[in-house]
Amino acid sequence: MGSELKIIECPRDAMQGITTFIPTEVKIAYINLLLKVGFHTIDFGSFVSPTAVPQMKDTAQVLDGLDIDTTRTLLLSIIANRRGAEDAASFDAIKYLGFPLSVSETFQQRNTNKTIGEALTLVEEIQEICIQKHKEQVVYLSMGFGNPYGDPYEKEYIVEFVGKLDKLGVKIISLSDTIGVSDKDNIHYLFESLIPAFPHIEFGAHLHAHPKDAKDKVRWAYEAGCRRFDGALKGFGGCPMAKDDLVGNIATENIISFMKGQQIDASIDQEWFDKALHKASEVFLRYK
Repeated sequence: MGSELKIIECPRDAMQGITTFIPTEVKIAYINLLLKVGFHTIDFGSFVSPTAVPQMKDTAQVLDGLDIDTTRTLLLSIIANRRGAEDAASFDAIKYLGFPLSVSETFQQRNTNKTIGEALTLVEEIQEICIQKHKEQVVYLSMGFGNPYGDPYEKEYIVEFVGKLDKLGVKIISLSDTIGVSDKDNIHYLFESLIPAFPHIEFGAHLHAHPKDAKDKVRWAYEAGCRRFDGALKGFGGCPMAKDDLVGNIATENIISFMKGQQIDASIDQEWFDKALHKASEVFLRYK
């Protein structure tokens, strides 16, 4: 895994659960602002069923309005099936296809209407599409730190699961704390186990947390060797399965604050970041 710090901003994750439709032009203006900040990647939209996620039904239109020629920031789109992967891969501007693969059988069925076995087969198909279209697949291991359903979970099982993805050729895996149950012990165990065992795979952290725990979780993941972090400005978004309404995405400003405190270069333009932070409050407090 490379040592470069990568911050992935996730407006898609922040927006997708909002029931009021955010106008396409508002999404475009907001994401264009994010493109000026200096994030490594922006998780900007998803090619999924508009019935399942109506907020994302305009992803192609949003993409068409983005100022991608003036930025080094890369774009990631979430997909949930083969058709979505083919649609996303048809756009030159999209670099990454993100697939949510759960280690919880219950959540995999709820999220993609597939068994884990069927989802792994789909990961293989998506990987073939990515190779053909010169894209990269990012697999999000949701419920990677535990689940609320009573489904079997052992930290060692995650290592075995990654081994299966490694055999399929997946090179980027983000461990996702879907319900905010990660702690110092399991964060350290997973990253310290996985990174040396699979040095050719880039491991990321897509963590959910209560605001008071957010910076600690970033620190623990960084200490354990993680250099890829997902966040959302102001911590908007999260998972509806979380029992605590305050458990949501790690606020990107907490990630950046930690990095600055450690004198780590996050490659962020502070002026544009401040503008984006102000705009996030304006957008997400208006549409909720």
